[in-house]
Amino acid sequence: MKIAKDTKTQLPKSKKKKFSSFRKKQAFKYIGLTDLLPWTIETDPVNPSDFFQEHLARLHRNFDLESYEESKKLLIDAICDEAINPCDRLKIWKGAQLESDRLAGYVDYLVAERQRFLDMPMLCIIEAKKDDFEQGLAQCLVEMHACQWNNQQNNHVIDVFGIVTNGEGWRFYQLTVDGKGYETPLYSIGDMERLLGRLRYVFQLCQQNLS
Repeated sequence: MKIAKDTKTQLPKSKKKKFSSFRKKQAFKYIGLTDLLPWTIETDPVNPSDFFQEHLARLHRNFDLESYEESKKLLIDAICDEAINPCDRLKIWKGAQLESDRLAGYVDYLVAERQRFLDMPMLCIIEAKKDDFEQGLAQCLVEMHACQWNNQQNNHVIDVFGIVTNGEGWRFYQLTVDGKGYETPLYSIGDMERLLGRLRYVFQLCQQNLS
């Protein structure tokens, strides 16, 4: 005697969209923005430490920092390390996995509370792109939105920050709890003291959000 199989059809699991699949228009529509408000970071410059200057000189001497996206990350690593060092409650995760209700993927850099494991609140996303700032913006926006969604699930209603950089140019973003988006001009490593000051200022805002 044959046993009748259950004929109920199972609905396919919904596939989460990858951050890298978004283009600028899609990203703006997804998070409900039509434009970004101007944001100028005016803060004191930071004098680079002797260690940072020596490290930077060695990188420029021993590595190609211009041709490939991966090589640019060496420069980004060094600048982020110098800027975040006084923020003793923050830690940077590279290549971290990030998921929300509808999005999933890996992010280049994710800033969160310093501990042995990555947890909420997620405070800042850094997207490294060789020279494509428009694509970097699209990914950064949806990644910031995913961070905010995760934070809200864990009762952390805070602003989230984002950065898009190719190592030489740096642009900062802010996604507020009331759904507004902000964007700075493109800041250059040509004025390293002011860039470090601005980056450290953003990291300090992140640390304040841990309270």
